[in-house]
This record gives sequence, structure tokens and C-alpha cells, in this order.
Amino acid sequence: MSKRPDMAERIANPLDMHRQHWPESYDAQVLPLMLALTQAYTAQHSRATRIMAATGLSPAEFDVLASLRRTPPPHALTPSDIQRAVLITSGGLTKVLRQLEARGLVSRSMQDADRRVKPVALTAQAMPVLEKVMSELHAVIGDWMRRSLTDAEARRLASLLTKLVNGASST
Repeated sequence: MSKRPDMAERIANPLDMHRQHWPESYDAQVLPLMLALTQAYTAQHSRATRIMAATGLSPAEFDVLASLRRTPPPHALTPSDIQRAVLITSGGLTKVLRQLEARGLVSRSMQDADRRVKPVALTAQAMPVLEKVMSELHAVIGDWMRRSLTDAEARRLASLLTKLVNGASST
């Protein structure tokens, strides 16, 4: 039975192959970081997707529900506000909102001041689902992060990634 390569080996091998067989595109500052970020995201996303799927949620549905949960009671936002908080197109958001509403996880109502605006609110039925998923995400992904990084490393990595994200948004 062959041993599965660890993360360092899975990153090093493609980097060595890239350097050897495509040297003109190899950038020692960019490529190792890009590959490590991609593989870390893939590992995290795979774990998170399994946890969400166990409750019947897609990552997009969870993202919308979590965005609503982060707001003060009654945990409601307009679709425009939700779209600013999540990474999804307006058409995709409309589809997700319809699916969540059909399953009783969100409700929509008209605003008296502007009948065109239909705020989206979490329902009582959504709360235990969200709490379960978030608890499991914290347990599984938190354990993975704590096994991999010290507290200081995690804070430093978060700071550096925030810097990287902010740099991308300024271009």
C-alpha cells in the first residue's frame, strides 16, 4: 500500500516539475505561494462542503444564511446587501434565495416604504441548521488549523492574507 504524500510533497513535486519543464514561467515568489494557497483552499473547501452537504446546504446557500445570521435580529438584509456580502452573481443569488425560501430557511416580505424591496430574513427553522453547520465547521476546520499552525502563525497568516486581499482590491 503506497503512502499518500503529505502537503509539502504535493507542493514541492509540481514546483520542481514546473521549474524543470516550464522554467520561463516559473516565478519563485509567486508560484509556491499560489500553489500553497490553492491547495489549502481545496483542503478547507472539501471539508466545509461535506459538512454543509450533510444538512442539505450548498456553499452558496450557507454563505447567504451566514451573512444573514451575522446581522442583528431580526437577521434580515435586502438582496442588494446580501449580494455585497457574498461572492455570487445577482442571478445566482435569486436562485439561492428561491431555494432557501422553498425550504423554509428564509422569508421575504415587502417594505412599506418601498414595495419593490423585499428584505430577506432568517426563519426560526434556519437557526438550528446554521448553528449545527457552524459548530461542525469550527470543530473540523479549527482542529486542522490548530494542528497546523501556532496561534501566532495563524494571526500572522491572517494578517498577510488580508494584506494580499486588500492589495488585490486596490488594483
